[in-house]
Parts: sequence; C-alpha cells; structure tokens
Amino acid sequence: MKALEGVRILDFTHVQSGPTCTQLLAWFGADVIKVERPGTGDITRGQLCDLPDVDSLYFTMLNHNKRSITLDTKTPEGMDVLWEMAKVCDVLVENFAPGVLDRMGFSWDKLHAVNPRLIVASVKGFGPGPYADCKVYENVAQCAGGSASTTGFRDGPPLVTGAQIGDSGTGLHLALGIVTALFHRTRSGLGQKVDCAMQDGVLNLCRIKLRDQQRLEHGPLKEYSQFGDGEPFGTSVPRAGNDSGGGQPGRILKCKGWETDPNAYIYFITQTPVWGAICDVIGEPGWKTDPDYAKPAARLPRLNEIFARIEQWTMTKTKFEAMDILNVHHIPCGPILSMKEIAEETSLRETGTVVEVDHPLRGKYLSVGNPIKLSASPTEVTRSPLLGEHTNEILRDVLKFDDSRIAAILASGATGATEAPSRVAAE
Repeated sequence: MKALEGVRILDFTHVQSGPTCTQLLAWFGADVIKVERPGTGDITRGQLCDLPDVDSLYFTMLNHNKRSITLDTKTPEGMDVLWEMAKVCDVLVENFAPGVLDRMGFSWDKLHAVNPRLIVASVKGFGPGPYADCKVYENVAQCAGGSASTTGFRDGPPLVTGAQIGDSGTGLHLALGIVTALFHRTRSGLGQKVDCAMQDGVLNLCRIKLRDQQRLEHGPLKEYSQFGDGEPFGTSVPRAGNDSGGGQPGRILKCKGWETDPNAYIYFITQTPVWGAICDVIGEPGWKTDPDYAKPAARLPRLNEIFARIEQWTMTKTKFEAMDILNVHHIPCGPILSMKEIAEETSLRETGTVVEVDHPLRGKYLSVGNPIKLSASPTEVTRSPLLGEHTNEILRDVLKFDDSRIAAILASGATGATEAPSRVAAE
C-alpha cells in the first residue's frame, strides 16, 4: 500500500510553498483535494505559460497526483460544501496571507469543534513578531532567513540562490510537521495546528552560518578564504564565495571547454586526508613534504595559489574526465551540472528523480519526482488535474451527496458552472 493511503487532505494552497507540501503528501498516497476558484483556479495555472490555453509548467510541476474541485466560497452553497469537507478530511493545508482563513470563517476553534481530529497546517512568511502580517515571497524569505547575506563573494552584494529554499524548502518542512501530527493523532486522537514560517525554514537550512556567527565571536573563521588572504573579519558572518562550509577549502574551477560552455566547471575540495593524492594527481608531489604546503595551517595563506595550480590541471580535462580521475583517489568533487544535463541524465530517470509525465493538453513533459524513496511504498507520479476536473466525483464519492443535492449545488453556481467538468475522454 501507499504510505499515506487513507489520509485525506483538504488543499487550500496556491503558488509554490503549499503545493510543494501537498504534492509530497500526494506522492506518498494521500488523497489531496485541491480547492480552486471557479474560472481561474490556482494563479500559477496562467503564469509563465509556454503554450496557449494550457496549464503552465509552473502549475503542473507542483500539483501532481491531486484532485481538483472548484468552489465559490462567497456563496452559501460553496461554504456548505467546504464545511462538509472539513468534517471528512484529516488535514487542511493553507498558505493564504495572514488572517485570510479566519476572515473566511474557518478559524481553528470552529474547525476543531466540527472535526476534533482535523490537523490544520499553515505556511506563513514570518512567525509571531513585528513582521507577522507581512506577505513573503521566495527571495524575501531567503533574505530574511539569513541566506542572502551569506551568499556571494565578499566584495559583491548579497545574492539569492537558484534553489527555492524559501518556498519549496518550507513546503518540505511543513510536510514533515503534518506527518508528525498525524502520528501524534494515532495516540491522542486529536488534531492540532502545524505552523511553518518561511523565514524559519530558510534559517533552518542556514544553520551552519548561525554556527559560524557564534564562532566568529571567539576569533576569525580560519577555514574561510578571507582569513588566508589576510583580510579582517567584521562583526557578522561574511559572504564566502564558493568556500566549503564544512571546514575544508573548496572552490569551483574551470574545466576543459569553459570558454564556450558556461557550466564547464567542477567543485573541488582540498580535503586533508587526500592531500597527498591531490599533489600526485596535479603533478606536484613535492608539496606533500614542503613545509609551505604539507600541513593545512601552512596552506591557508596560499589557497589562491594552490587552487590556481589545481585549475591548471582541471582545465586539461572535461568535468566528467576530472571526476573519473579524482573519484579513484576519493578526492571530493562534483561537476557543475546544467539543467539540460540533469534532464538528460539516464540514472535520474531510472531512480524516478526525474520523470516524464503525459498531460492531455500539454503532451509529455519532464518534472521532478519524489526525492524520498520508500522501499515498500514506491511513488507513481500522475499528472496534475484540470481545473475542477474532479468536482462531481468528490461531491458524490467523498461527501456522499445524492444526485439531487449535487444538481442543486451545480445549479447554484457554487462550482462556477451549471454542471461539473467531466474527465478527459482519454481517461
């Protein structure tokens, strides 16, 4: 069976942070019912579109394995349906702006009274404090969570990362909170609130920088290139370029073809236990015993020279040739893979990390698969739903409404149409 089979999720989420969370739960087998506004649905259906009259990849890649129901919550009939769903669902997930759920009438107290077993999970930008009512987006979260101030080169401005650590990262945190609350419910019998702030999620991923902030109070951070270059430290953790956060000097170095390929680079770490092997590989065996290079402390003020010499060697090899040679000697390294290379990597297809999905309007497209592999509960990635595609079956099969009640709801306009959308003929 699927790991979360039998768990029903009422999905009030939109854009990225919430849908990341509910998609992960759906991949594990939960029945995720996405509630959308009639006519438009999740705003990302129409954002960054690459094909006319087709849901965007932004939407499809965040809403696999879900069902969609359209409801107008401004109508009495629409609100009645939502309350009925709250009674039969295990988890309600939302990432509205602060206060929206309460203004809709879905306060925690009311929901808990209707369904004491219901877990209500929320993503917000900030936790309690001076910014609690502020709306937050990906890059804002990266800045407020400490990532941007510690990313980039020390002589340049703060930078955000291409990884969506604010949105998708917080969604992953929230999913863990939900599963934990579900486990707790098996013992207590009661639901609870699960809150995850984007600032908090980003900071959790930046914990080594908070570590370094405390270390800085007791002296310079000697593993940073800044120390080896003789530049003084300020009062907060600096930007450290491509230095390794684990205490071993690391840099991104050019490889063969870098003049025309923007990703012909490799990340190279001069780890102490394999220093001798590094010296042999790059043709500097004398460095193994030279007092200026033999010990880590001696190498610190010479890191620029050392990495320049290593780069002379990496520039004679493609990043994959360098990988093959370095891995034999257990020298830590990694190729800078472009999105094109990742999309074409067969091993990622074989493990389900990258999947090909067939959509009735878009056709075949690539998406990320479940990054978490369970041996007894494999993940099958199915396409995202069309807007309101499952309205009728949810009213009938989940809420157990009879035909006359369904007809009355449809006629009221609560679903945005006089009749529910039908499934795609091909299915």
